[in-house]
Amino acid sequence: MSISDLFDSGFKERNKGHFSAIVRVALENGHISTEEKLFLDKLAKQLEISEEEYKEILENPLRYPINPPYLYVQRLERLYDLSRMVYADHVLGPKQKEILTRFALALGFTPGNVKYIVDKALSLIVMGTDSETFVYEMQHMNK
Repeated sequence: MSISDLFDSGFKERNKGHFSAIVRVALENGHISTEEKLFLDKLAKQLEISEEEYKEILENPLRYPINPPYLYVQRLERLYDLSRMVYADHVLGPKQKEILTRFALALGFTPGNVKYIVDKALSLIVMGTDSETFVYEMQHMNK
């Protein structure tokens, strides 16, 4: 039994919306690079997006509504997940920061401090921090 089988269809729809939002960010410059495609492939698998849904979302990412997190903590939790995916197996190599920056901006972090947020996020991931520690450290990075 997969993890998404434990939840209702709303959970699956949120995953599709989350994936769709990331596809929109990847398509922001008009195309999906090889590195971005590898990342999307991996992310689709982790979010249990079927091959058919994957193709459908790539063809029309606007079909699914974006469900942006409203609370700062929720944005940090999503940033944690995205940071782990971006860093995992060094799939994106030198483009890690660039792509994570685009995701962070899409999550609602401001352009003025996104560089610091991404640097801190990646350094915490490299150190192997867990979700709770990540959120705490991100909330207190200026103190």
